[in-house]
Amino acid sequence: MPNASNRDRGLTSLERSRVVVVGASLAGLRSVDSILRAGYSGEVILIGDERHPPYNRPPLSKEALSSSEGFDAIKLRSSTKPDSYKMILGVGARALQLEEKTVILEDDTLIEFDGLVVATGLRSRALAIPKPKNGIFSLRSFDDLEAIKGALIRAGMRIAIIGAGFIGAELAGTLTNLGHMVTIVAPEEVLMQRPLGNVLGGAIGRHHRERGVELCLGRLPLEIESGSDGFTLYCDDGTIIRADLVIEAIGSIPNVEWMQQNGLDLGNGVLCDETLRFGHGGANFAVGDVARFPNLAFDEVPRRIEHWGIAVDSGRYLGKAMVSLLTSGTIPTSFKPMPAFWSDQFDLRIQSFGIPGLVVDPSQIRILEGDIDTEVAMGYFQEETMVGVVLIGLGQSHMKYRDEVEKSLKSR
Repeated sequence: MPNASNRDRGLTSLERSRVVVVGASLAGLRSVDSILRAGYSGEVILIGDERHPPYNRPPLSKEALSSSEGFDAIKLRSSTKPDSYKMILGVGARALQLEEKTVILEDDTLIEFDGLVVATGLRSRALAIPKPKNGIFSLRSFDDLEAIKGALIRAGMRIAIIGAGFIGAELAGTLTNLGHMVTIVAPEEVLMQRPLGNVLGGAIGRHHRERGVELCLGRLPLEIESGSDGFTLYCDDGTIIRADLVIEAIGSIPNVEWMQQNGLDLGNGVLCDETLRFGHGGANFAVGDVARFPNLAFDEVPRRIEHWGIAVDSGRYLGKAMVSLLTSGTIPTSFKPMPAFWSDQFDLRIQSFGIPGLVVDPSQIRILEGDIDTEVAMGYFQEETMVGVVLIGLGQSHMKYRDEVEKSLKSR
C-alpha cells in the first residue's frame, strides 16, 4: 500500500498553484467541477487524449448505437463556467515525473503541477490470437461507435460478439433490436458469470435466447480469418462461426503506462489508499475506474470498480480532498462509496448495489423477492452480511435494497 498518512505541507497560496487532471473523462470532468466548487482559486487544467470533450460512455452500447443522434446527445455538461478551467484535447500524457511534479504530453509539452488527478480510465482489451489487422471492432469510445455504425451497411447482418460481459450483452440486445443476427461467443458458461453468478446470469441468458441471440458459451475463439464473404471464427471445441462483423468485448486495460518509472504499483490500475491518494507524499489522486483503492465500507482490499457511479462519486469526493490537502495538509474523510451499476438489455433493467462479485459461493446468493425468470431481487452474502444486491425489474424497490445493503454493512 502507498503511504496512507494524510499529513502534507499545505500551500501558502492557492492562487499561485495548479491542479492538472489527466483524463477528460466523466471522472475527470466531475473532479474539475468539485475542485472548483470546493473553493480552489488556482489554475485547473483538464487534459484528454481524445479530440472530443468529455462524454457519457454507457449509452454507446445502447441508445447511441440505435439512434441517429450525434455527439451532442452524449456530451457531458460541466457545472462550472467554461472559462474557470483550461481544457487541452487531442493530446494525451506520455510520461509522469512525480518527484519533479511534471506531466509530459505526447507533443513534448511539459506541465508542472501542485496537485495531480489521474482519470485516464481504461481501453479495450484485444484477443491475442491470429486475426486480421482490420475489420474487427471494439467499443470504448465515440470514435469506436462511429466505426461500428459505419460498418452496419445493411439489415440482417451476421454479427459475432466475443465476450459475455455487460458490454457484450448490451450490444447483443441493441443489435438484435436493430434487426441483425447476433451470436455471443465466450469461454464463460453463462452470461455475466463473474459479476452475477450462474443463476442470475443463466436467467438473463435465457432472456437473450428467447429474443433471438445465439449463445455459443463455453467456447474460446482460437483464430479469426477474413475472406470475401466476411469472417470465420474457429473455436477450441471445433465450432465454426461465420460473421459479417466481429466485435471484441472481452474487458478493459487501465491506461497507466505513462505513469511508469515512478516506483508506483500499477499492476491493475493505480494503487491508492482509502482517500484515493497515491505515491509517497504530494497531492496525487486517482479517480474513476483506473483507481484501485480499499473501500473500507466493505474491507481493506484494494479494488478497481468499473462503474459509472464510481466515476461520479470519486470525482465529487476529490474536490474537498484535494483542496483540504493543499491548504491544511489533511484529508478529512476516506472514500467509502456504495457501488452501483445498471444495465439495459432488451426490456430488462438490471440494477445492482454493493459488490456482488465478492461472493463466489452459490449457497450465499439468495432470492430476496420475486421470481428468477420475471422480476427478482438477489442478495449476495458473506456469512450474514449482505454485501450486494442485484435486481431485475422491481424498480420501486431499488432504494429499499440499497438501504438494506448499507445497513447490513454497518452492522457487521
